[in-house]
Amino acid sequence: MKWPEFTYFAGFDWADDHHDVVVLDRQGAIIDQWTFEHTVDGWTECRRKLAACGGKLAVALETSRGLAIDELLRAELTLYPVHPVAASRLRDRKAPSGAKNDRLDAWALAEGLRLDGHAWKPLAPEEPITLELRLLCRDEVALIQQRTVLVNQLLAALKEYYPTAVEAFDDWTTASAWDFIIEFPTPERLAKAGRRHWEKFLHAHKLWRPQTSQHRLDAFARALEWKPSTAVVAAKSRLATSQVSLLHCLQAELDCYRTRIEELFASHPDHHLFGSLPGAGPTLAPRLLGELGQNRQRFDSPQSLQCFAGTAPVSFQSGQIHRVRIRRQCNRFLRHALHLFARCSLPKSAWAEAYYQSQRARGKSHACALRCLAHRWLEILWKMWQDRRPYDAELHLANLKKHGSITLAAILNPAPPKP
Repeated sequence: MKWPEFTYFAGFDWADDHHDVVVLDRQGAIIDQWTFEHTVDGWTECRRKLAACGGKLAVALETSRGLAIDELLRAELTLYPVHPVAASRLRDRKAPSGAKNDRLDAWALAEGLRLDGHAWKPLAPEEPITLELRLLCRDEVALIQQRTVLVNQLLAALKEYYPTAVEAFDDWTTASAWDFIIEFPTPERLAKAGRRHWEKFLHAHKLWRPQTSQHRLDAFARALEWKPSTAVVAAKSRLATSQVSLLHCLQAELDCYRTRIEELFASHPDHHLFGSLPGAGPTLAPRLLGELGQNRQRFDSPQSLQCFAGTAPVSFQSGQIHRVRIRRQCNRFLRHALHLFARCSLPKSAWAEAYYQSQRARGKSHACALRCLAHRWLEILWKMWQDRRPYDAELHLANLKKHGSITLAAILNPAPPKP
């Protein structure tokens, strides 16, 4: 429905076990308000009351996904998600004293929607494949973070009783390092196994390298030089093997996630756009696609996408005070993916490397230079996304030449390396 057609405006404050609803008319009068339990019967009654508005109802709520969204969409309502910070400001406008309760929050959302909703964007339905891809990529990142936690806990345990293992392996996110703990859980077991068993383990796990094998064998031979107490070895070796078992299970699930993500990405109609980005690869391309989605009307300009992704800074000006700071309120999943993509694009794109080096030459930190590069990449990505055309390095270099960009000059005339 178009905005002038709405005659009623509802604010919906959700919680885990109950929800509050306040419905206003065009003049701001409260025509109905109620609290209902988060049950099937409660939602059925809520949809019945909302249907009494004759379908000319707009709903504002402080979320954009979840069961509350799904249940409201079943009622075929137009939903307007509100950012939590904006919702807080709407409440302050109605209650400057700082008072807060669920009914007040719902009323503030309804009043904000009635007065300002003509400039808000309604929640657009998403294709199931895009939504599943986005959620899988976000959950994959969460599982990777859990793996990092387990690896750090494993290293902490090994440092207490098994310094030899820490010395022998640099990367503890690999299954071969975990298998070492399963096969040799204590220094005594390692020493008792002997050199022939050590060499067999390294060959079986494809770890035999001329530059590292002798170092590992020497470290294994010194396993009994450390003398931790038997109680510490007994307790911490049990903890280490338990954590290794958890890591193996978690890695198996991550492999399943990766397989499903790659299947969805390959079948997505926009996979050729994001797959063409230099350095994105099979990991970052699906994350970028999932966060941007398929709705081309969602971002009407590159600037709106840059603000959404958090690469655009926030300016504060009051009188003679003018400050610029990093944008905190943004899509942090997209910002993280863009940061990684900007880093991975450096060895794959000459102009990206030149632009990064120009930012570093201006005194920017590594993180700030990558954020500036991601900011530039978003302009290209938005144009690709709108035109449905894969990335073309030659076309971009032609545009740099057309506009006389300093980046092109840096590519053609690179500065000599610093001594």
